[in-house]
Amino acid sequence: MPVFSRELGIDLGTFNTIMAEGNQVVLELPTVVALVVAEQKIVEIGQAAKDMMGRVGESIEIIRPLQNGVIADFEITEKLLGQIIQRNRSFFFGPRVMLTIPYGTTSVESRAVHEAGIGAGAREVYLVRQPLAAALGVDLPIGTPSGNMIISLGGGTNQAAVLAMNDIVTAETSRTGGLKMDEAIISYVRKKYGMIIGQPTAEQLKIRIGAAVAQDSQMALEVQGQDQVSGLPKPVNLTTDEIVDALQDPLNELVGMVRRVLEKTPPELISDIIDRGVAICGGGALMRGIDRYLTKALGIPAYLVDNPLTCTAEGAAKALANREALRRSLVSVY
Repeated sequence: MPVFSRELGIDLGTFNTIMAEGNQVVLELPTVVALVVAEQKIVEIGQAAKDMMGRVGESIEIIRPLQNGVIADFEITEKLLGQIIQRNRSFFFGPRVMLTIPYGTTSVESRAVHEAGIGAGAREVYLVRQPLAAALGVDLPIGTPSGNMIISLGGGTNQAAVLAMNDIVTAETSRTGGLKMDEAIISYVRKKYGMIIGQPTAEQLKIRIGAAVAQDSQMALEVQGQDQVSGLPKPVNLTTDEIVDALQDPLNELVGMVRRVLEKTPPELISDIIDRGVAICGGGALMRGIDRYLTKALGIPAYLVDNPLTCTAEGAAKALANREALRRSLVSVY
């Protein structure tokens, strides 16, 4: 166990929590907790807890302690962070931690994240907005006066931001991310086939055969659900084109949000963005064709970054190492 205090960047997300130290990702797990209801005791966290979704009785509750990017259950979030931090503390001191929060988070929500970090055993806690952390994590030249744009597609939020001079110039957060897409798939299957499927099944459809635009090669996946009328098990075979159709409404909402950010951006920075393109990160960036969809919808080249899943945590670690230079851009909770 290290003797001196460690410095950790933690991207605390609705779907996944990722931790980085220096340039290395040291932990990645689903933000899910399995809780014994009677004792309010955590029995599993991460993937083991996620695997229990929809498969346990009433004595165990499966909880996502973050909803739409912010803390929904403070005590459970604190316990989850506590288990993560205890695994990564030094012999004498708790670690210094940089936690990410969505752009537009209220002062009350920000303070809750800060207090959860302190209560979990961190020696010092700093907060950074996720678009800024993501830009640092993909090495965008945000320390210059030129404009850079990043779109972060998360499980609980979608965020778009224009950055320059190590700060966010204009941004917007839509508290509808990957979960909204899962809900759109659930609704589509119910209306077209009269079948009820759960969120984990919808997520698998999205990941395995989903796409933002029509694909040359069709994929198909058979899933099991519950017949809406009889209540009996029922199989259905879904194709990529059907998932594309199901996702059009949430994708249109995403485009609307990005356009609003561009409308508020100074013209000088718009020209820089057109030249450099728009970086796409987050778990939703892995959807097939999302770069082509956004390029066509916005009229600006959009590209997938090299490390879409981990860049926000890696950027948080960089922000912690350079916290003095970034002090005016970090979130104050006082």
